[in-house]
Amino acid sequence: QVQLVESGGGLVQPGGSLRLSCAASGSIASIVAMGWYRQAPGKQRELVAAIISGAITSYADSVKGRFTISRDNAKNTVYLQMNSLNPEDTAVYYCNVRDGSRYYWGQGTQVTVSS
Repeated sequence: QVQLVESGGGLVQPGGSLRLSCAASGSIASIVAMGWYRQAPGKQRELVAAIISGAITSYADSVKGRFTISRDNAKNTVYLQMNSLNPEDTAVYYCNVRDGSRYYWGQGTQVTVSS
């Protein structure tokens, strides 16, 4: 089993920044991909950003140029730097990790963008 611990959410004003972190621990075999999803009230969970094999990144169109995903392989940690936040970014953000053929989810962290 792999455990994921997320941190970094909170309340921020429009135009502000936040950095999310997700640390993986436990019986890690080989992490293939790490990513962030989000789910706003009344909406489906959507992929925000992913990093594959530690180098290939992918972003939702709505966050391109504003969000940056990165990974610290030594710490098995993935980060999401979020800049120029707007109210449409308000959601619960979930970390997702693919370890071998298994997928794991974090508990979610709330991000609220409001003045």
